[in-house]
Amino acid sequence: MTTPLRTMSWHNKDTKHPRFGHLPLSTSGPQECALTGTALLRSPYLNKGPAFPLSERKEFKLHGLLPPNVQTLEEQVERAYQQYSSRSNDLAKNTFMTSMKEQDEVLYYKLIHDHLKEMFSVIYTPTEGDAIQNFSRLFRRPEGCFLNIEDPERVEENLAQWGDPEDIDYIVVTDGEEILGIGDQGVGGILISIAKLVITTLCAGIHPSRTLPVVLDCGTDNEELLNDELYLGLRKPRIRGKEYDDFVDTFVQSARKLYPRAYIHFEDFGLSNAKRLLDKYSPDMACFNDDVQGTGCVTLAAIMSGLHVSKLKLEDIRIVIFGSGTAGTGIADQIRDAIATDSGKSKEDAIKQIWCVDKPGLLLKSQGDKLTHGQTPYARDDSDWKGKDHQDLLSVVKGVKPHVLIGTSTKPKTFTEEVVKEMAKHVDRPMIFPLSNPTRLHEADPKDINEWTKGKALIATGSPFPPVEYEGKKYEVAECNNSTCFPGIGLGAILSRSRLLSDKMLVAAVKALASHSPALQDPDKGLLPDVTNVRDISVSIAAAVIRQAVDEGLATQEEIPVEEGEEVLEEWVREQMWEA
Repeated sequence: MTTPLRTMSWHNKDTKHPRFGHLPLSTSGPQECALTGTALLRSPYLNKGPAFPLSERKEFKLHGLLPPNVQTLEEQVERAYQQYSSRSNDLAKNTFMTSMKEQDEVLYYKLIHDHLKEMFSVIYTPTEGDAIQNFSRLFRRPEGCFLNIEDPERVEENLAQWGDPEDIDYIVVTDGEEILGIGDQGVGGILISIAKLVITTLCAGIHPSRTLPVVLDCGTDNEELLNDELYLGLRKPRIRGKEYDDFVDTFVQSARKLYPRAYIHFEDFGLSNAKRLLDKYSPDMACFNDDVQGTGCVTLAAIMSGLHVSKLKLEDIRIVIFGSGTAGTGIADQIRDAIATDSGKSKEDAIKQIWCVDKPGLLLKSQGDKLTHGQTPYARDDSDWKGKDHQDLLSVVKGVKPHVLIGTSTKPKTFTEEVVKEMAKHVDRPMIFPLSNPTRLHEADPKDINEWTKGKALIATGSPFPPVEYEGKKYEVAECNNSTCFPGIGLGAILSRSRLLSDKMLVAAVKALASHSPALQDPDKGLLPDVTNVRDISVSIAAAVIRQAVDEGLATQEEIPVEEGEEVLEEWVREQMWEA
């Protein structure tokens, strides 16, 4: 016997949108629900706790299961915030929020939304890193899909448990090898997949019930985990090579077969795999790697804002990237693609504007097999540097005279006074971005950069910093926070049902993000917008991505109103964004 569908109010969107309310992902109007009684209260996505009105308590057989007083969502948020504030430290607060998410997702997202600035670092980096390290000790109940490299034949069956082909829009998958700067965390990586999806819902309204976090458990090389009797993952060294590649491919092909419309987001894969896997799958499907592309996009947006202030063109600047791992080469890729898109140069010519430095110094072609897949395109001809010192950052800065210096090295204090002053000799407004996280690993303190350049530097960092001051003049330090960028890109890809995520779609996203820069109105303001305005930013980014997907013939969604102007397109986007 089929359970009858009933409808219940859905907070502040009880009336269907007059034009776009028919869309499959429309978030306005009443919510259909087949559950009643305790089953309804145990569904985190549908449970409203004391907010169920008397009419719905009768309709859904909730009388006797709830206290009698009906309370608004806002009243519940106040109670929850008091409970949250009583926790003694950030990890305890993170654990409290996890428990809330398992009970009432609407309350969870509303609480974070109302206190976003305060809670962001608790639900995401850096506190989420602590939670991941303690995954097996804090574990209470499973969330997400755990795929085991020793059971590849079960991958499709395990993935199939999460719904029908049209039920999943966004998948985040990790193998847990390189998590948030804390390295190999094995099966605990599931928490980064979950956290990333939380950010997509908060920042871009991706429906939380239409997402799927996945971890590929391939073992771990973390000796502490291998020796921990409570560790919940495979207690064996990490499997690599063909068996690993076959396992990843089994996941990708199974996910595409089961959820053909889903967008796949690769997260925190190791240096030897991140770019390689992205290059393997991106020509055939809409996929994304935040460590490679997200970091690159948000950094490029900061550069574009800096170009506006310094009155330079992208195709004329020189960039030095110090730290050529996944993030560094990902940034280089985005800059290269933007130069090629804007100037008409080939990618090979665009690369000539970028110098990458790593542990051995400047990347050179003679380093051969020592170069990673991502580094190889940026290796310079040895003949260009014959007789010149190129083994340290200062020598490279002297030789290149860059307009932009980007740090992704995790080597603290390497942007020394001598390096910064050397750079400032040759350009009027040096752009200096120490991006390594956490704060203790930053290549330089913004206060020092500002002092050494006499207030001329345009600064962006990987973590939040207070404004800096020189001779009584304040300058706001921008934070390169990927959360202002990757959720909107994913939303645009989902709503357009794009077959691929193209280079030009990413450049369109970057330009949309840069258009929100406070520095466009005041050069002493930050190069990037604050995360508190992120939903409006995500609408702009999604609309730009959708428009570019349509222009390139990649969008498969029908009746996208791109010809009716930006306002209508953004309204179409907003109607499909979930909110608490």
